[in-house]
Amino acid sequence: MSTTQTRPVHPADLSTPPTGDTVSRDPIARIVAGSVLTGLVGALLMTLVVFPGGAEHVITGSALLAFAAGWTMLAVLSTRMSSQPQRWAFVPAGYVGVVGAGLLLFAPGDDALRRMGWVWPVPVLALAGWIAVASRRHLHSRTRTWLVYPIVAFLAVGAVGGSYETVQSSLDHSTDTMPGTSYDVGGHRLHVDCTGAGSPTVVLESGLGEISPHWAWIARSVAADTRVCAYDRAGRGWSEGSAGRHDGAAIAADLHTLLQRANEPGPYVLVGHSIGGPYVMTYAQRYPNEVAGMVLLDATSPRAFTDLPSFSATNATMVRGLGLLNSLSRLGLGQLVGAGAGDGLPAPANDQAHAFSTRPRDMRTGVEELLQLRAALGQARELTDLGGMPLAVVTAGEGQQAGWSAAQDRMAALSTNSVHRVAPATHESLLMDKSDSAYSVRAIADVVRSVRTGSPLPTS
Repeated sequence: MSTTQTRPVHPADLSTPPTGDTVSRDPIARIVAGSVLTGLVGALLMTLVVFPGGAEHVITGSALLAFAAGWTMLAVLSTRMSSQPQRWAFVPAGYVGVVGAGLLLFAPGDDALRRMGWVWPVPVLALAGWIAVASRRHLHSRTRTWLVYPIVAFLAVGAVGGSYETVQSSLDHSTDTMPGTSYDVGGHRLHVDCTGAGSPTVVLESGLGEISPHWAWIARSVAADTRVCAYDRAGRGWSEGSAGRHDGAAIAADLHTLLQRANEPGPYVLVGHSIGGPYVMTYAQRYPNEVAGMVLLDATSPRAFTDLPSFSATNATMVRGLGLLNSLSRLGLGQLVGAGAGDGLPAPANDQAHAFSTRPRDMRTGVEELLQLRAALGQARELTDLGGMPLAVVTAGEGQQAGWSAAQDRMAALSTNSVHRVAPATHESLLMDKSDSAYSVRAIADVVRSVRTGSPLPTS
């Protein structure tokens, strides 16, 4: 009876490249591809399907846990099923897994995540180097070049981009000087900038992703004739964030308190651009004695979810996209996406608009407003009749989606003293282009004049 002795595997054997038939039979390529795909698909499912529009720590934490599962799968399956065990993959699995779990467990806010930006790029860059060296030593497959090295490059670029984002934010002083004043409206402070003199006071309500500097051209022109106030909603611009809801009722209540604390007497002419339109409609419904007139600048219809065929899908896409961008902005991507955000505005508003548009906090507020948009539009629908209140509706003639013009007509029908004008402009240029903003200024001036004199609005 004879026995067969087996030689223990020396660690050096693991770094010896397989050759010949061994390579063709080894399933390592499929294991690497499957593991990478598992991590990527898992991250996309978590961020876009399971937690669409979730808080930043949820989006980032769940994505990191999915990537950790992919790395773990690579280490385990390659050890059990391949002649090329990739035990080094336990290192990135452990790192991203611990960080992901920590984010979900401790739920850090914007300030904490911003401070972490001074720390995390260094270990991520070291991790990229570890993966590059370890995979070169142990992984003898084309997937190293096709799949692993691109991951290394992404980690390295992300670390550099994250460092750039942190440094750039700390060096950007364009928002240091706050125009106007901030007031406590009950647990958080809101910023408002009022200029000019006269009555009635014009109050400007921004659209999604917009802040007070976006009104620079319009506020400058209107201030030559009457008092005008541009403000920032909670969590945007120079205003502090709010732990409450971001629907129309909460926004109207905040604005009502802000105007009282700022000693800006009404009644007001309310001007709303884009989703700012439904917000001012809710204000008029809840505080009717404080509103003398209204201007809707290419405003979102309160019936957009039913009257506009593509609106629901667009809103869902924006929620998912902005939610993901909120996390990716920590890698410096926000600087690229926000490039040109203030183009067309005068200085210093152009730099201010760009700076705030790239900040994760402002992006997060945009997501929260989109998540509450259906409720906000429902609240705006409660306004059914403005009587003879002066109402000007300005519609951008360029880039309209199906059903948009008819929805604008329906809003104009809220008042017996209304005018609906279609301007040869885009949705954005009604605010940000010096020439096109003149259409908005004219509508505001007409409503102010109608309030002052009691005369009807001009029909054209």
